[in-house]
Amino acid sequence: MKAMRSWLFVPGHRQRMIAKAFGLSPDVVILDLEDGVPPRSKDDARGTVAAALGRVPEGVTPFVRVHATGSPELRADLRALSGAGLQGLVLPKVQGPDDVLEMHRWLDGHETLVDLPSGTLRLLATIESAGGLVQAPAIATATPRLAGLMFGAEDFALDMGLFSHPGQGLFDYARSALAVAAASGRITAIDKVFTDVRDSDGLALEARRARDLGFTGKAVIHPDQVAAVNEIFSPTGDEVTRARRIVTAFGSQTEGAAVVDGRMVDRPVLEQARRILDLLKE
Repeated sequence: MKAMRSWLFVPGHRQRMIAKAFGLSPDVVILDLEDGVPPRSKDDARGTVAAALGRVPEGVTPFVRVHATGSPELRADLRALSGAGLQGLVLPKVQGPDDVLEMHRWLDGHETLVDLPSGTLRLLATIESAGGLVQAPAIATATPRLAGLMFGAEDFALDMGLFSHPGQGLFDYARSALAVAAASGRITAIDKVFTDVRDSDGLALEARRARDLGFTGKAVIHPDQVAAVNEIFSPTGDEVTRARRIVTAFGSQTEGAAVVDGRMVDRPVLEQARRILDLLKE
């Protein structure tokens, strides 16, 4: 699968911003029909996004963020997308596996309609509440369509009754719990957006912390954030060099351990080294 490090949100009613995003280098462009679009512009956004999906440049992976399960806007979103060239949906405010399974069933029907092989289209579930976090391990294994879990920090803070969240230990716990849940389902974990688009140092610090917590990518809201996120969530030169040494040291042996730079290395470390080298091929 293609790397999914940077997920760039683009308001669905802003045609010029969509065209610009398609010309950049985010791993995924999220065409937003939900919170990024004012209520009076919802219908315009649906038409703009559906048209944009018909002219996606090669190499661009577009997902569409629809409204949450149970929202009166969701049916209109899906109706507008019924003939579009979807690759995936971002489902917000996921509370449990049933929310994901409802979208799974709709995608089953959509694939039949547009003659795609079953399971082609992917889902990203956004966890934005305490209830959703508690259910995250079950959500992560609800369907093979699920590409990952994303942490929605602003709504999570609201649900917890918090006035702010930077630096709070609770947020590190919530982010770590989400990353563990994603790993339990063998899917990717996408960190929250960093809202101060002028603070590049703060973005880098938060992204590195996210990587240490087990995240494999990050949501971004400005084109200038894309390059930093892609770099931070890619293997470093030192990691690649060490991974190659580990793979070489093991050679063709299928059991036991090997010595690398004077240290004993066992098979889980070998598998991690292979995973790092596989990322270079994507």
